[in-house]
Amino acid sequence: MALEPLSLTDKKQSEEDKHLQEEVKTAGSIPSHIAIIMDGNGRWAQDKGNIRLFGHKEGVESVRDITEACAQLGVSHLTLYAFSTENWNRPSSEINGLMKLLVHSLQNEANRLHKNNIRLVSIGQIDRLPSSCRNKLEEVKELTKENDRLELCLALSYSGRWDITEAVKKLAKDVKDGKIDPENIDDDMISTRLSTGKVPDPDLIIRTSGEYRISNFLLWQLAYSELYITQTYWPDFRRDELYKAIQSYQKRERRFGKVKKGYTKKVSASVINKILS
Repeated sequence: MALEPLSLTDKKQSEEDKHLQEEVKTAGSIPSHIAIIMDGNGRWAQDKGNIRLFGHKEGVESVRDITEACAQLGVSHLTLYAFSTENWNRPSSEINGLMKLLVHSLQNEANRLHKNNIRLVSIGQIDRLPSSCRNKLEEVKELTKENDRLELCLALSYSGRWDITEAVKKLAKDVKDGKIDPENIDDDMISTRLSTGKVPDPDLIIRTSGEYRISNFLLWQLAYSELYITQTYWPDFRRDELYKAIQSYQKRERRFGKVKKGYTKKVSASVINKILS
């Protein structure tokens, strides 16, 4: 059964874009989970002679376009690094502006997300956000909780180290309560106690603005994610750039530590001993 057309951007999808999406879909597998470090808003604005908040505002348009394109392509999970714990160190005027922009954006996007069957969730230290942000965020999450076309996750006041620390605390409590034997703790136990414990780890992580670092984002979850770095600032990152990222992902062989697919050549013990001698 064909999915209903999306209308997050209030623009009718062009025939050219439909064709591009079909090319992407037929070229290889579509990542189930894409995570994006949305970087470069401030620099984009400063290059244009505007204050940094102007770049953050324009970045909302990119969020809308990328979310719509991901839903059209069949991506199941999209996680956006919207505000890190380190961002609290920015000037108070910028933080206040960002919080107001968050409330404004949630207000504007709530019905669009719901109409298009997109569920909004969040991860991070949400209790550190102003009450106006928390209330609006919970309102939109409640409105969209039954939607299942795409899960859009906002990482707000988020830190990968915080996420792991919280998971360790949960495990420590379970050990203390006698629910878990420390000897039985494994990767899966840690993964399920992270804030993303109910969703698969990202297949593809995209970072805009050309920076080559993870910036404390999903540190455990990104262990085997494919990385894609673009020089493009986030406000200029739209669906055409997304297609390039996915096409790059499709050309890679994900081995997860194994040898190249099809490589079955055996090496005798004598050959190994000769190499090591």
